Amino acid sequence: MNIVRYQRYPQTDLSAAFDRLTNMRDEWDRVLETSFGSFFRPLGSLNQWSPAVDVYHNNDQYTVYAELPGMKKEDIEISLNGDTLTISGERKQATENDQGSRSERFFGKFQRSLTLPVPVSAEKVNATYKDGILKVVLPKAEEAKPKQIPVSVN
Repeated sequence: MNIVRYQRYPQTDLSAAFDRLTNMRDEWDRVLETSFGSFFRPLGSLNQWSPAVDVYHNNDQYTVYAELPGMKKEDIEISLNGDTLTISGERKQATENDQGSRSERFFGKFQRSLTLPVPVSAEKVNATYKDGILKVVLPKAEEAKPKQIPVSVN
C-alpha cells in the first residue's frame, strides 16, 4: 500500500477529484480481493472491474482510450447521454478446468462513465477497437470550440 500526501483540489477541478475517488475505490477493492477474496467472491460486489482510461483533448475534440484486452467488440457498449460518455460491457472468463490454476485477470461486468466539460457533436462520435484498445473520438460542438477574434485598428 502506498502513502499518498493529501492534496486539496480547487472547486473547478471536480473531474480530477472524481478520478481520485475511482482510484481509491479500485485500490480498496484490490485490498479486499487479496485479503478476503474467497470469502467475498460469492457476493458478486467484487466481480466488477474498471478498465484503465486515458483522455486527451485539443481545440477540436476529445479522444478517449480504454484498455479492454481480450474482449470482442460485440461485448462492448458505448453511449453518450448529454455530457456523459459511458463505456460498459462484460469480459467473460475462459473455462479452464486446471486444478492448480490461478487467475489474476479481472472478469465480469464493467462500466466507466466520464463527464465531458463541454458539449460534443453526438452525430460525429467515432469509436474503433484494435489490439485490445478502444478509441473513442468525440468532436467538440461548434459552440464549444475556441474562436479567434480579430483586432481592428481605428
